Amino acid sequence: MTSPASSRSAKLKLRNKTAFPFRKTALAICVQTVLLGATANNAIAQESDAIVLDALQIEERTIDTNPYTEKSAPYKAKISADSRHVKELADTPQTISVITQTAIQDSGKTGLRDILAAQPGITLGTGENGNAFGDRYIIRGHEARSDVFVDGLRDPGMTTRESFALEQVEITKGPSSTFAGRGSTGGAINGVTKQASTEYDFNKISAGLGTDNFGELTLDSNHKINDDTAVRLNLLYSEKDVPDRDPADQERTGLALSGSHQATDKLKLTADYYYLNAEDSPDLGSYHITDSKVANNIPSYVQDEDFLESTVNVGTFRLNYEINDALRIENSTRYGTTENGYVTTGAFGATRDISDPVAPGAATITIESRAHQGWQDVTYFANQFNLFVDRELAGNKHQFVFGAEYSDIGVINGTYNVTNNGATNCIVASQGGGSPNYCILDGNGKEINNLNGLLERDITKAAKDSDYSIKTISLSAMDTITFNDHWSLFLGIRADRFDYDNSVLSYGATVPTKFSYSDTLWNGHIGTVYNINKQGNVYLTYSTSSNINGGESDLGGNCGYGGLCGSDNLQVENSKPEKTKSVELGTKWNVLNNKLLLTAAIFRTVKDDVMESVGDAYSSIGTLNTGKNQVEGIEVSAVGNITKALSVQFGATMMESEILKSSAIGRGGDLVDYKNKPLSNFADDSVYLQLRYQATPKFAFGSIATYSSNMFVGQPDSPADDYEIPSYTVYDIFASYDINKKLKASLNISNITDEDYYLAGYRNGGFTYIGDARNAQLTLAYEF
Repeated sequence: MTSPASSRSAKLKLRNKTAFPFRKTALAICVQTVLLGATANNAIAQESDAIVLDALQIEERTIDTNPYTEKSAPYKAKISADSRHVKELADTPQTISVITQTAIQDSGKTGLRDILAAQPGITLGTGENGNAFGDRYIIRGHEARSDVFVDGLRDPGMTTRESFALEQVEITKGPSSTFAGRGSTGGAINGVTKQASTEYDFNKISAGLGTDNFGELTLDSNHKINDDTAVRLNLLYSEKDVPDRDPADQERTGLALSGSHQATDKLKLTADYYYLNAEDSPDLGSYHITDSKVANNIPSYVQDEDFLESTVNVGTFRLNYEINDALRIENSTRYGTTENGYVTTGAFGATRDISDPVAPGAATITIESRAHQGWQDVTYFANQFNLFVDRELAGNKHQFVFGAEYSDIGVINGTYNVTNNGATNCIVASQGGGSPNYCILDGNGKEINNLNGLLERDITKAAKDSDYSIKTISLSAMDTITFNDHWSLFLGIRADRFDYDNSVLSYGATVPTKFSYSDTLWNGHIGTVYNINKQGNVYLTYSTSSNINGGESDLGGNCGYGGLCGSDNLQVENSKPEKTKSVELGTKWNVLNNKLLLTAAIFRTVKDDVMESVGDAYSSIGTLNTGKNQVEGIEVSAVGNITKALSVQFGATMMESEILKSSAIGRGGDLVDYKNKPLSNFADDSVYLQLRYQATPKFAFGSIATYSSNMFVGQPDSPADDYEIPSYTVYDIFASYDINKKLKASLNISNITDEDYYLAGYRNGGFTYIGDARNAQLTLAYEF
């Protein structure tokens, strides 16, 4: 019997081979074989019916090397890069959205944050004291900043992530603890890296220039050393100003090196190293004037000393061993470190005090500056073992996946000593009377001179304020059962045993509070698929997830964003894990010769025992996990080729959220009825449409539309606050032209209508992220 592991490998090899022209020698052998065969059998052929052979087509070499896509439909992923999904995506009973490398390149988006922010069902979040350290995602209304994976292994830490080394991005919707472990309440994100292959040799270099001082250089080079060994190198250097927000800017330097070696017919070894250095002068954007209005045309107030930096170093080693056609082993080992830190300036609406000498006797509206800062060092080790077993039992085909995983994550958080040496220039009204401050507007409401050098900061690294460690041992078992041509069933169960330690130094304290506890989280997944015919199916799936209190590594004792609640270890030890249950009913259709995948799903996700932030009330309540919420909705998509010339990536979600149960105690200890209120940072409706039309063999063009309905700020899992992020629609266009077989030009223009829009906001209206203004880039790519 042929195992899915071996057939999957064969399909990948076949796809890679057919994506490029035959070598001359191979073509010559084929032609000679055909001619010799025709001559030798000429007499027989004359006495029998004529044999009509299909025309031999030799395809041009394509730049797209993604082994997971549908052939000749580069927007459509056929299979998941996570081999634990043993069936094709069209036959997998769960919503899994995939953005392929070609779709990413056409869109012109490079940062993972920008790519994901445009996807339906995903919004961006902020954190206490600013967008701490890096990217923050919310999937189907639930925090997912710790549910980011790279090649199936968790990528911890609040770091900046780029796409230059990615083959595709896979977004699993709904609870996914069977695959991902703790967390993954609304879903999980898996970045699939580019790997070395012996199937081809190529070198591709690209250079881009654009508005806002945009400049980028990339290299993607794969070299076949021999029939068994290959290496692949990806390099990145880019810099740009944030559109219309100069001197806010971004700089990226990246390297990804991959090597593969087929040691024997059964044993394959791969290794890769990833490095990224991100250096930004960050812009925290605008602020809310009122509950529903954001300040427009606010000047860029980033200070000369402000920074947001991430340095990532990760090494991974993988072993694949095929014992026989029905038995295969995969093992991955990873060690990584990240260093993250930021000191940023935020703007906040204020009123000049009547004692202010610039505008005496008048309560003049102005904008004051506020600092946000912190640092984080992350060290992590992980080993994942998977055993794939194919068996025929009781006349049914079983595809077992048995997994074992160990991870050790350590995170140290701290602060900076920030001293403002510049002279204050205003007196703003406050509860204690007028207080000196730094205002970015003068008495006439005009931008001050030397705005970006106002604070003259002196910055030094301070001591740590939390030392977080979590060690986890996980065991899982999955089985995909194929009963017949119509019915299949997926079953999965996972146990995560963790040991948690956190030493937290609260604000003003001199002695840290030490928290330590252990527990085992059990989760399951069941899904059934009924194939109506060869093109379409319906499926029903049920899945669970769990997360621990204090599971977010960057918050210490701040439970409002996923840190710890409670004043002593016993309270935390006796707390409950957050639990999520989800039901999804959907249908998937492979149409137009399998080049277009249509999907639709309705879902309901209920999260229970939610850890709430209720201030000091927990010390009197004596318990944790007092909340419950629900998200339900529908998601539809169409991905692939509508015609040979027209490609599409379309997705839309329509959702509703609701608080089902709450402690009814708000900030400050006030009694508040939160029941039936919607979740914060939650957009009910969102749409993404990307169309690409191949007008001629050399020229293609396309457009992108991104829509998000309004949402309201607040803490994760909490009711929406009053500050509104307005709805928006943004349009992009792109085009490409093959100058010759080796040289290609691409043009991207984003936000062509120069729409003013906002992506996320802090819960008190203190800062609101501004979406990029209109910008354009021209890129030349040369392949040799």
